[in-house]
Amino acid sequence: MAHNSACNPDLVLAHKFSEGTFTYTERDVAVYALGVGACGRDAVDTDELKYVYHENGQQFIKVLPTFSTLFFIGVLPQITSIPGLQFNVRLLLHGQQYIEINKPLPANASIHNKVTVAGLHDKGKASVLEIETRSYEKESGELLSLNRTSVFLRGAGGFSDPSKPFTYSNYPVNQTSMKIPKTQPFAALLYRLSGDYNPLHSDPKIGKAAGFSRPILHGLCTLGFAVRAIIKCICRGDPDMIKSIFARFLLHVYPGEALITEMWIEDLRVIYQVKVKERNRAVLSGYVQLHRLAASL
Repeated sequence: MAHNSACNPDLVLAHKFSEGTFTYTERDVAVYALGVGACGRDAVDTDELKYVYHENGQQFIKVLPTFSTLFFIGVLPQITSIPGLQFNVRLLLHGQQYIEINKPLPANASIHNKVTVAGLHDKGKASVLEIETRSYEKESGELLSLNRTSVFLRGAGGFSDPSKPFTYSNYPVNQTSMKIPKTQPFAALLYRLSGDYNPLHSDPKIGKAAGFSRPILHGLCTLGFAVRAIIKCICRGDPDMIKSIFARFLLHVYPGEALITEMWIEDLRVIYQVKVKERNRAVLSGYVQLHRLAASL
């Protein structure tokens, strides 16, 4: 197999990530919930107050399932040091996200992450790298969640025979056919406090260098808005009904734009699509798998 200087698949697939720990508190959980719009319309929303306050004397605040996407934030900087892989980090794009929730996430925890390269695909002028993160509760050793993150690396492709493009994945590719409040202008600045400090979401110069008119919203923030809407509308406010989540990031969102989440129920699967109202463009699509349907549906 021919290799170019930007990507050597043998070295990439052989790479071993260092295991890491992610510790969080209820404060982090609440900041995240506010960052994806919880109680944004109504500070005493009966479906969402539980994410930021001990409502009705509850011992712990509830955790949104998409909070688990924060567990692997410390892994992303390691991508730049993978042997055999060269790319412009400013041009990195988040392509897809798959989440499995094995048990409701605790409000306070230390998480032990085990990270592996799950896939690598040659797209010609770019490559798609898939990273799998299994997150265990450090104290009990129980598996809490699994995240599979696909990143689109511009300039790191073209390392295989064009007639037979290189593709490797150690799990089946997740495929799917398929009005929440307006985001605040400061949405990306608030969401970044949950740990994703990529300047693409805060620095106007970096945003323009990447081809955008201004800093863009984190894709995982948009996903948080969408899943929160599904929990409110389909799950009747119960986040523990969610079994797994799949998302494909289609287009960027600018902070301040209004997001519209459309939903369709197929058995225990909610197919969703998120559109930006101002541009009438789809920015996110995917599905949410449920353990059960709400009794009133």
